[in-house]
Amino acid sequence: MQHEISADHVLFVQDFYPDDFSWCYGCGRLNEHGLQLKTYWNGDETVSVYVPRPEHTAIPGFVYGGLIASLVDCHSTGSASLALYRRDGHELGDPDPVPRCVTASLKVDFVKPTPLGQPITTRGKIIEVGRKKVVVQSEVFVEGVLCARGEVVAVLAPDTMTGGRK
Repeated sequence: MQHEISADHVLFVQDFYPDDFSWCYGCGRLNEHGLQLKTYWNGDETVSVYVPRPEHTAIPGFVYGGLIASLVDCHSTGSASLALYRRDGHELGDPDPVPRCVTASLKVDFVKPTPLGQPITTRGKIIEVGRKKVVVQSEVFVEGVLCARGEVVAVLAPDTMTGGRK
């Protein structure tokens, strides 16, 4: 698995999404061709770790920006789901369904070229939690070096996507 803590010690929000919300290219556990990004709480911040594959090359030795944007996007929507669930008094493993968020706005600033083949750690901070909206700031690191930062406004998935189920 692509995370810092063994699966015995951490719960990933994506593992609690219903099957019909588990097909995302970035974070869908059922998309065998996708990234299958995993997001978890680490205190008051969220963390995802991903090791880029050779097909994520921009130029030899470096990751293309679209992967970084995808990591910020999916990490942040997962973080938003975690924040809404926690706001409502729940932690992963509770019987109540985890809310599913989608991206309303995505902004990414590239700080340094991101090396290929090394673990990329995305760390998120919850900036704002509303009734249906969460603002997440995420930073992308390789070996402790900041490579990118982003901000996502995530909202609860609309009824047209959920069939009325939250």
